[in-house]
Amino acid sequence: MQKIQRLAFQGVRGAFAHLACQQFYPQATAVPYPSFEAAMQAAALGETDGAVIPIENSTAGRVAGVHLLLHSNQLTIRAEHFLPVNHQLLALPGATLADIKQVVSHPQALAQCHGFLSRHQITEVGHSNTAGAAADVASWGDSSKAAIASSLAAEIYGLQLLASDIEDEGHNTTRFLLLQPADATITANPRDMGGAPLMTSLFFRVRNVPAALFKALGGFATNGINLLKIESFIEDGQFTAALFYLEALGSPFDGDPTAPSMRFALEELGFFSDSIRQLGTYPADPYRFGGHAA
Repeated sequence: MQKIQRLAFQGVRGAFAHLACQQFYPQATAVPYPSFEAAMQAAALGETDGAVIPIENSTAGRVAGVHLLLHSNQLTIRAEHFLPVNHQLLALPGATLADIKQVVSHPQALAQCHGFLSRHQITEVGHSNTAGAAADVASWGDSSKAAIASSLAAEIYGLQLLASDIEDEGHNTTRFLLLQPADATITANPRDMGGAPLMTSLFFRVRNVPAALFKALGGFATNGINLLKIESFIEDGQFTAALFYLEALGSPFDGDPTAPSMRFALEELGFFSDSIRQLGTYPADPYRFGGHAA
């Protein structure tokens, strides 16, 4: 079995994606890349043993562009992980909350912490990413400036935590996928998911005929397979038939594409589709069902 040694992620060291890599495989080295496409290409070419990519967030919705990159790259989904996004106020060692006049971070992080910043009358300044903001605060040497980033960024860039978990809403969570080439063999994920229900993700394109989508999805209902997500995309400028991304949840047995219930559902999907591409079958993270994130 292949040992996971290097995982690609988009961003810089200390980003929330870096933290997700550590939680997927604590023993692996997280390798930063400038874009989602570059991180996924690194996994596809074997530069790393996989890529950890965010696909959706409980506050902001789906991550723009990732679904189409999944379609254009020949990678397989091996696992999912839900990461609660807890924002920390980071500053130079010795600084106090009263010292802070300006905070730097990604606009989304600033928006998610606006209540805290408003109460403390701290000016907000946008940055391209949270961890990069932490690196800049560390390099500026100005005790009146702070960053909003992860606790991991504080460790990496030598900053202190002035205030913890300052987000306005406690439910902010990002879902990450572990992606690998289809022929890769991996060691078991260190998180115990024995007996977990199975997720199946796939792309399909329905035929351009009336009621094709309704009929294509009917097999999941008649075979007791729960559809958790279906999203449509326009591909190659074609407005006559959409590309769909689908996620289905079954029991530990029904979720397996080789199990009769899932196999029959996929067969019926095929009757009314021009193409189907399965992205992977993997254990559902217990966080989906009220369990704790690793």
